[in-house]
Amino acid sequence: MKEVVFVRQNRSKWKRYDDCLRNIKEQSPDDLADIYIDVTNDLSFAQSHYPNSRIHFYLNNLSAKIHQYINLKKKEKFSRIFTYWKTEVPQVMYDARKELLYSFLIFVFSVIIGIYSTAYDEDFPRLVLGDRYVDMTLQNIADGEPMGVYGDTNETVMFWGITIHNIQVSFMIFVSGILTSIASAYFLIYNGIMLGCFQYFFYEQGLLRESFLTIWIHGTLEISAIIVAGAAGITMGNGWLFPGTYTRIESFRRSAKKGGKIIVGTIPIFVIAGFLESFVTRHTELPDGIRLTIIGLSLFFVIFYYGYYPRKIKLT
Repeated sequence: MKEVVFVRQNRSKWKRYDDCLRNIKEQSPDDLADIYIDVTNDLSFAQSHYPNSRIHFYLNNLSAKIHQYINLKKKEKFSRIFTYWKTEVPQVMYDARKELLYSFLIFVFSVIIGIYSTAYDEDFPRLVLGDRYVDMTLQNIADGEPMGVYGDTNETVMFWGITIHNIQVSFMIFVSGILTSIASAYFLIYNGIMLGCFQYFFYEQGLLRESFLTIWIHGTLEISAIIVAGAAGITMGNGWLFPGTYTRIESFRRSAKKGGKIIVGTIPIFVIAGFLESFVTRHTELPDGIRLTIIGLSLFFVIFYYGYYPRKIKLT
């Protein structure tokens, strides 16, 4: 290949890499590593075919700069624990904003299905929630403790059990994206129907207000994180279904990387939700004002972190 052709084919790409180095703080170590590999491949080609050319010296200089930045990034591993949730997750959430919307709409539609199914079939809660849970809840209601299920287990044991279970569910929703985004949507539908059924069941018992003020103390964060996990799974699945200009494998690799960042970003939220469910939700004697405040603050955080903040980060 003639040097002029080689330069013409890659000029725009190298310029983009130069621009990335000017905004180095916005680049993740993984992105820098991908750029470094690509540049060194081009450098190797130039060394073989144009050893004394200007383009050879340019690529050598460019690869040296990238290598230097990668070494600096390695020293920032500890601080990245904070920048991961401060910058990287919001950035990828902005890119996945359509998938987040799809996940939300699928979940809401499923909740409506759960509500209508429970309203027209009195046996539906037993089918979805199980006979044991329904019988236990009815007995708690008869005993005057409708939310008694939250106080039956030791707080610490409950915290670890619930948190680990919720994280496992979220990763299952994400990993199912390997089987295409339709599989992730299936798990969203299942969980949405359960929620709709659960909430309407308490409405039929005349306990909608009490169940709302109790369940949504932890449920606001927990359900939101499940919807975000659905967005992660849909993101990965869409990479497989709709590769665009990339090969299917490369598209899937990129989308899996984005989805992985999203799902890891939900872990602290599940931890906080597990803490609230284990240590706070059980205190049904708390004033309504306090419970509404916790629900309101949780909702504000979700809207800010997954809605407003990603847009602000991306557009500034």
